[in-house]
This record gives sequence, C-alpha cells and structure tokens, in this order.
Amino acid sequence: MELKLYDRPDIRAQLLPLTYTRPVSALRVGIDTLAQKWQRFTGAAITFETGVDYLDAIYATAGDNDDTIRVVSHIIADNGLAQAVLALKPGERLLDKNGEEIARRGSQPASCVAYEGEYKALHNLYDIFLLNGACIEDDFEALCSGRRSVPVSASNTIIGDPSKIFIEEGADVEGAFINTRGGAVYIGSDATVMEGCMLRGPLALCEHSQVNMGAKLYGDTTIGPHCKVGGELNNVVMIGYSNKGHDGFLGNAVIGEWCNLGAGCTASNLKNDYTPIKLWNYPAARFLKTGLQFCGLIMGDHSKAGINTMFNTATVVGVGVNIHGSGFPRNFVASFSEGSTAGYTEVSMTKFFEIAERMMARRGKVLTEADKQMFYAIRNAAEAFK
Repeated sequence: MELKLYDRPDIRAQLLPLTYTRPVSALRVGIDTLAQKWQRFTGAAITFETGVDYLDAIYATAGDNDDTIRVVSHIIADNGLAQAVLALKPGERLLDKNGEEIARRGSQPASCVAYEGEYKALHNLYDIFLLNGACIEDDFEALCSGRRSVPVSASNTIIGDPSKIFIEEGADVEGAFINTRGGAVYIGSDATVMEGCMLRGPLALCEHSQVNMGAKLYGDTTIGPHCKVGGELNNVVMIGYSNKGHDGFLGNAVIGEWCNLGAGCTASNLKNDYTPIKLWNYPAARFLKTGLQFCGLIMGDHSKAGINTMFNTATVVGVGVNIHGSGFPRNFVASFSEGSTAGYTEVSMTKFFEIAERMMARRGKVLTEADKQMFYAIRNAAEAFK
C-alpha cells in the first residue's frame, strides 16, 4: 500500500523558510519526522507531493491510482487516526469535525467519512516547538513500549522515574543529571551525553548527536540526528545536522539542517516589556501577531551565525544566511544574505556551494546537482523579500 503525503500550498507557505528545502512532512516534531510517524503507524510505503518542481525532483513521488491513499502532510499521525485512514475504501474521503480533508483514497472520491477524534497538526512555524513536548511523549510511548533500554550507567544521577529513560544501543551517557519528573528522556543510537550535562524531559536526543560538557537542556526539546549542542536550550527543535556547540541561550526555537551557531550566540525568546510577539510571515510579507509571549529564533537550512551573535525575540532567518558582527540583526533576514547591522550583501551561489559542500562532507554527505538546482530556485523566490 502507498501513502502519499501531499502539501497544502497554504500550509507550506506558512511554514517557510523551513519548507523551502523539504516537504512539510519532513519536518521533525517530537522524536521523528511527520513522515516517519505515518510510516510507523501504517506500515505503508511513503511518497511525497509538494507541488514544488525542484522538491519533487529530489523526493520520491509517484502517480496516483485507485488504491493510493493521499494524506494531508501537516497532520501528525497517531494510532487512531492512522487506523481511520487505512480503513478508507476506494472513492472515500476522511474529513475532520470542521469538514477539512484529512485523507482520501483514490483519485476521484465520491463519498465522505467523518472523523470525530482530535489530532495535532502544524499550521504555523511556532506550532513546531509548541507541540514538541507532547509529541516527544507520544513518540516515546510508540517507539519504546515493549522494548528494553540499554541500562543507565551508575555514573549518572536520575531524578524521577527511571522507566521514563530509554537509551538506544551504542549511546554513551556518563556523569549526567537526568530528570524525568516532567517527561520522558529518549537517547538515540550512537548519541553522546558528556559528563556534567543536565537533561530534563520531555527530551529527545536523536542518533549520532552529541551534548557537550555541562550543557543544560530543558524540556520540550528535540536535538535531531548528527547535531552538536552546548550551553542552555529550552523548548528547541533542531531538525538535524546542525551545531550549537558552545555557551549561549536558545529557547522556543526551530533550527533547520546544516546550520551553525558560533560560541556565545544567544537568542532572546521574551520581550523586555512582555508584550505579545509578532513574527515574520512569508505569505503576508510582513510581521503578524502570534498571540505568543515566548518565541525565539527560527532559522532556515544552511544558515550561520558568528561568535557572540545576538538575536532579538522572534527572529526569522532564511536559507543560506551568514550573520556576523556586533549588535542585533533585524528580526527578519532574507535568504542568501551576508552581513551584520552595518548592512547586508547577497551571498554568491559559488561561495554558498563551497561552504555547503565543506560542511556536508564533514558528515559524509554530498551536495547533489538536484540540491544545487533547488538552491537556485530558492534564491529566485527569496528575491521578493530583499
């Protein structure tokens, strides 16, 4: 059976800049991505439909047939929802209580099935960190129930219920303080937690990631695969392959792939006057009210910040940005920009590709020709916001 996760154009636009470089369902919320959750609950082969030519050239796509189940990609799978989707017959659509489509089976559905249950979904950038703690708990139950964790080393101090800690094979966790009173703590395969680290659940450290000595990781935080983190993090989602390896604070934030935050880099997540936060919105091309009091840094793929960079509350940084120098950058920095408060210049694609290739090679990854065409397309799209 094939499950096609298709992006609604309006939702995809709301989740920029993170969806410049991936399908909506490749976003990470909780321990794994939305696509991985659907695969886990259904056992189906997963394909994608983004409606964006350069992404469809990279990600697996396939034509529809009468047995294809199309699922709206920003919806977060759970067991009840997955069973309702799998139960669809050819020609049926699954609608939620508001009449919004969840899924359909076949190319020309003629009848509707009502789904009365509740479910989680991403509608805005900040939903990623707002929903992350609950999704960690859900994923922990789904991934770890009935399995046995690697024993927790006696060098660690456990506060709370030890059964809420799950350590995969190959992980190295020594001399840490792990507190599960607030939620579960998941440590992926071949991950490293160095001595002196303080971890509070709900928290996920995915495979091959590293927490440097003395780091403080508060709850509702996910560190995706192949990341390095240090300093203080609170309610942060790092999608993968990114580094914040040194001291500095990051809170209520989402960081894409192949990003690097230099030593001492700090991002505010609360305004000094405690007023509600406005966040840059790509479809509106302006800052919109969020109703939130806490919101930190949103950073697109392949962006960098030099040492001691300071970000204002609710800063959105696009793809391929290089920020350095003193002072606070503006609250929105367009893709492929380089500079500081003194001004920005456009990053040449030649320079961008050279940096990306060097960074990706450190993780054994290659920048493909399809990747390059993707970044050319993103650069062209980003021109509207400069």
